[in-house]
Amino acid sequence: MGEIVAGFGVPHTPMFPALVKRDGPQCETAQLYRAVAGHLDAIKPDALVVFDSDHLNTFFLNNYPNLSIGVTDQTTGPNDGTPELPPFTVPVSEDLASRLYSFGLQSGFDLSLAQEFDVDHSILVPLHFLTPHMQLPIVPVFINGVVHPLPAARRCFALGQMVRTAVEALPASSKVAVLASGSFSLDVGGHLSPRGQFAGTPDVGWGDTVLGHLQNGRINQLLNEATGERMARAGNVAGELLNWIAMLGVIGDRRPRFLEPQREMGHAYGVWRWD
Repeated sequence: MGEIVAGFGVPHTPMFPALVKRDGPQCETAQLYRAVAGHLDAIKPDALVVFDSDHLNTFFLNNYPNLSIGVTDQTTGPNDGTPELPPFTVPVSEDLASRLYSFGLQSGFDLSLAQEFDVDHSILVPLHFLTPHMQLPIVPVFINGVVHPLPAARRCFALGQMVRTAVEALPASSKVAVLASGSFSLDVGGHLSPRGQFAGTPDVGWGDTVLGHLQNGRINQLLNEATGERMARAGNVAGELLNWIAMLGVIGDRRPRFLEPQREMGHAYGVWRWD
């Protein structure tokens, strides 16, 4: 049977590869990603399920799914011209992706199926820092965190629970880790961005609230408070929190081993391990 071995959460700010190249490996951002990467390397999973919110690059408004799984053998990107991020080909665990998709349908999730797709910075910035050689197969699970109305937090948590059950039902031994990609408070090009800036963190207090719930394992309280309206007040892409909530659904009621915020940026870096 398959086994969930760890959970991780990181931001995917598109400027970070350029920032680290400019400021060097000892800058805060590089050190935080490196800390998470060390835990991922120690786990050595066979595959990484990535909960992600596409930024209208892989999908668009004419066909933007709330929940979708990418089923193929590999994908490419970034498809949005992320600065200082070269083109990558990323392996996809097609068998695991297909099993998650089928299991999800049988479990009552009306999942969209993506078979020909590329990905943007929201997947490739984390992989650039965590798996720089792009050899670890992923399974991309796209959650709508951008286009309102968003899926309910409890539905995303249940999606994570479904992923855990599906992995545990695998016919062969397999070690699977999960990664949540995104921020808690962020507005890009919207009316909540600071005056004169294209992007910013409009609700640092909401980020602190989320961090407190994560640190103390207050999952039910987080699910109650993470409504579409509340996340909208934290920025037009603050729905990326749903990726972290899905990750929590996979790993269950556990405290993080490592959880460090970049408070003024509205996000954090987290590791959940139990080995």
